[in-house]
Amino acid sequence: MTACCQALIKKNWTIAFVESASAGKLSYEFSTVINSGQILIGGMVCYHTSMKEDLLLIPQGTIRKHTAESAIVTKLMAQNFHRYVLSDICVGLTGLTTPGGSETPRKPVGTIFVHIIFPDKEIARQFTFKGKPDSIVDQAIDAVSELILEEV
Repeated sequence: MTACCQALIKKNWTIAFVESASAGKLSYEFSTVINSGQILIGGMVCYHTSMKEDLLLIPQGTIRKHTAESAIVTKLMAQNFHRYVLSDICVGLTGLTTPGGSETPRKPVGTIFVHIIFPDKEIARQFTFKGKPDSIVDQAIDAVSELILEEV
């Protein structure tokens, strides 16, 4: 993550996060890097469906049809948040870190969806990580950092 932040500082790019499954840990981890104030705009935790619908204006039918932990919801979270928060990069992250959500055999606990908006493109990825909830979140943070570093 340090290399990712240093690359953003060198490029003079800012970053913002809209998080569900990581519940703010992505923003926190980026904030711990030296000189992160030069790049980190901030973030929003939208854990409950109501936050996604009420604050990020994700249509109720979308979550009902695709679930809160899905690629389309993650994309809409990132795009809608990015409209209000001016940053060069905006990262949306949702997923399943514990049982009791929308998990299925094809979308087990450990599934994480990431949608990243860059100045000239957008990328979406789906990961399946193993481990306890905190390990899943840490692996997701590492994956986001690597994706950004590859593009920067």
